[in-house]
Amino acid sequence: MPLDPRSLGAALNETLTLHSTLCRREAGAFEAALKSGEDVVVACTQERRLFTELANGANSTAPIRFVNIRETGGWSRDAASASPKIAALLAAAHLPDPEPVATVTYKSAGRVLIIGQLGAAERAAELLGDDLDVTLFTQGAGDAGAAQERRYPVLGGKIESLTGWLGAFELKWLRNNPIDLDLCTRCNACLVACPEDAIGLDYQIDLNACQSHRACVKVCKVAGAIDFTREPESASETFDLVLDLRATPAFSQHALPQGYVRWDGLSLAPLNKLRSLVGEIEKPKFFNYKQKLCAHSRNEKIGCNACIDVCSASAISSDRSRQQIKVNPNLCVGCGTCSTVCPTGAISFAYPRASEQGVKFKTLLSTFARSGGKNAALLLHSQEGGTRLLGDLGRAAQLERGAKQGTHGVPARVLPVPLWHTSSLGLEVWLTAIAYGASQVWVLMTDEEAPQYHEAIRSQMAVAQAILTGLGYQGEHFRVLHAKDARDLAALDSDLQAPPAQTVARTAGFAVQSDKRATLDLALDHLIEHAPAAPAVIALPAGAPLGMLVINKDACTLCLSCVNACPASALQDNAESPQLKLVEKNCVQCGLCATTCPEKAITLVPQLSLSPMRKEAVVINEMKPYACVRCAKPFGTLKAIESMLGKLAGHSMFQGAALERLKMCSDCRVVDIYSAQNEIKITDL
Repeated sequence: MPLDPRSLGAALNETLTLHSTLCRREAGAFEAALKSGEDVVVACTQERRLFTELANGANSTAPIRFVNIRETGGWSRDAASASPKIAALLAAAHLPDPEPVATVTYKSAGRVLIIGQLGAAERAAELLGDDLDVTLFTQGAGDAGAAQERRYPVLGGKIESLTGWLGAFELKWLRNNPIDLDLCTRCNACLVACPEDAIGLDYQIDLNACQSHRACVKVCKVAGAIDFTREPESASETFDLVLDLRATPAFSQHALPQGYVRWDGLSLAPLNKLRSLVGEIEKPKFFNYKQKLCAHSRNEKIGCNACIDVCSASAISSDRSRQQIKVNPNLCVGCGTCSTVCPTGAISFAYPRASEQGVKFKTLLSTFARSGGKNAALLLHSQEGGTRLLGDLGRAAQLERGAKQGTHGVPARVLPVPLWHTSSLGLEVWLTAIAYGASQVWVLMTDEEAPQYHEAIRSQMAVAQAILTGLGYQGEHFRVLHAKDARDLAALDSDLQAPPAQTVARTAGFAVQSDKRATLDLALDHLIEHAPAAPAVIALPAGAPLGMLVINKDACTLCLSCVNACPASALQDNAESPQLKLVEKNCVQCGLCATTCPEKAITLVPQLSLSPMRKEAVVINEMKPYACVRCAKPFGTLKAIESMLGKLAGHSMFQGAALERLKMCSDCRVVDIYSAQNEIKITDL
């Protein structure tokens, strides 16, 4: 990999010194850089641990950042032309760390519950040693049963529920066995006395096998641990950690609660993880929520459930009483997919912020282009699994560089971007990347992600691609690359060699906003302005967060209930005249208007209109006002009043004068009631 420090320094506006063996022989240069007090960027991740130890030993406070230019750029068939990519990666590495956000704190004293067959549970407890305070919940004796010496408290019965998270798990169970495990001394007399062998080495009675001889009760008189007359009773207890040995786990969601660990009895990694979860532990509060923007519920009608349906941690639920969603920060694992699928931006990813990701994208793409690079493709991948796969790909290319047929490695035009989670970015940021000059945006997904995340990303990409295709940009701009492990790298390598797609003639200069819809509007405006084609309307896939409404004017009474239900101010009324207006730019296609409409007169139409009128309030339905029969003042609409008169004409309460009053405005109705000579009043009764 030829490195030209002069050209790289020019791209970064600084003087660079080339170090070819920095990780070992030239470690002194790293220590000298620390003494400057300025930010230090190490263009290799192999010896991250060594450099971190050197910095700690020197008591350095200089920020240190690592970036891998070897496997991602140097070890590939395109290494000779990788200088623009390397400059871009170095420029991005100079960016400051994300700003701190609010945190979520867990407090764990190390009280762990182990659920499983008693013999296996006791073996797991032995491996955990004296680090944790262990309680066992027996699920049968297992092959060996319990040890003779009771070293740990044992609970038994029927588990009713296990809920919570690190530091706050609550177990509820039913004590329904005649043997009280707290009183049992494990003398084994009951096992010997039972003629049906209904008592196992978990010291619980199999009530299906028991024939009520009660021989066990007689031999247990001294301990008094067996009582068949004891009524089942509910019990509950709290724990900090849970180790589950059962085949069927307590939690079925993809992202398990922190502090809950499953163990197959083989790898020691889960046990080491439990040991590390003791003390006060903090994590970022990954989300922000603005209820006034939320399209989930209005007037007891449900609209958008996107975030609830996609959450793999079961951290989001519907709060019907408050007409909003509820996010449990203790269960949230920070995948950010909820913010990706949210059409309004009511829930946003807080760490890192979308604006910070936008700065990174702009830095990467502008530096790449300034250094002579063309047709940049952003490859978004996870910090752990994705980084490991790309490292394997680069190493395979280095090992096979002498072969005629082999792995190409990461191409020179592909810029890897590690993310906290691959599904934390969506439509508006991808389109912004294209507006910044990217040719393509690819998302590398592994089995780390929940299945519903794959579907969510593909759906968002279908919308983004439909927009660019409709605007005349040629080629495939978005793609999901799926790789489970290193065996899939061959197919992944061929995907990375895909031909470039057409991009914008002039790159955008706007910044990614904290408001999702504002960012989307800026990106669309730029892409439309420089589009090769300009159709009037672009049809979009179902579920797109852009579109308009079609009103059945024969059914609509212009009651305007839809205006009150709209969370995005897309629907508006007119205080001077019976009109219904739509600002198409604001419509998020949540469906609350259609759900609320009593006449079922509204149909959603996902589309992108290129007309400037999409940003203005356009009348989509209007009617003649109904004039009061007494004072001629307009109130309501002609269709609404006529519909009401038709429905109530046969009702016994609306005959004669009462029916006539429905044709009056509210003021005249009151006057007519009090001036009528034959009106029956409540005082007369």
